[in-house]
Amino acid sequence: MSCGLIDWLKGEPGLEWIALVYPVLATLAAYAIGSLSFAVIVSQAMGLNDPRTYGSKNPGATNVLRSGSKAAAITTLLLDALKGWVPVVLVTWFGKPYGLEEGTLALVALAAFLGHLYPVFFRFKGGKGVATALGVIVGISPLLGLAVLASFVIVVFFSRYVSLASLVAAVFAPVYYVFGDGLAWFSDNRVVLVLAVMAGLLVWRHAGNIKRLIDGTESRLGQKKAP
Repeated sequence: MSCGLIDWLKGEPGLEWIALVYPVLATLAAYAIGSLSFAVIVSQAMGLNDPRTYGSKNPGATNVLRSGSKAAAITTLLLDALKGWVPVVLVTWFGKPYGLEEGTLALVALAAFLGHLYPVFFRFKGGKGVATALGVIVGISPLLGLAVLASFVIVVFFSRYVSLASLVAAVFAPVYYVFGDGLAWFSDNRVVLVLAVMAGLLVWRHAGNIKRLIDGTESRLGQKKAP
């Protein structure tokens, strides 16, 4: 269906709802993809314990690493990032003929992220969303993703705290996006809002980590979590 046909349908009495169908379907599909908890799926496929039963009990790549399987952790990390990236780039690459532009892209980005946090297939108990957020950000702009990833790597390298690096990268993402407008990309206010909401949710999901960082009891990368 061409964009011209959609514009024509918008003007037809009683057919205005057509303009809402594709954005709604895209958003629901993004949420469903985000709801695939790959920490659990990969662990089961590789014969490992459910990551929700040990360590931090968080179904994410960092906790899967505590199982002792680096392959499982890396696979989880990549797939969690991929499920954030795929819905966003599909809208970017193929959405315009269907009337899916920046507004839908923002909704799809947020839906994929929320799917990871509250997965419908896993009783709405998901992970903290770091890898999925990175995938979403790379989908929005590869350069933005590179800047955020660089911030993450630098903080991890010097502190060995994955949680601290995740928080720094999350907070910096909307800042980078705003200040890069007109230089590396063209920003959209709806995307800025989504990046800010994602950052807020990531900080909230890391509340326990923040407390442990303050107390000096947070586990460092490669260190087994204390019982």
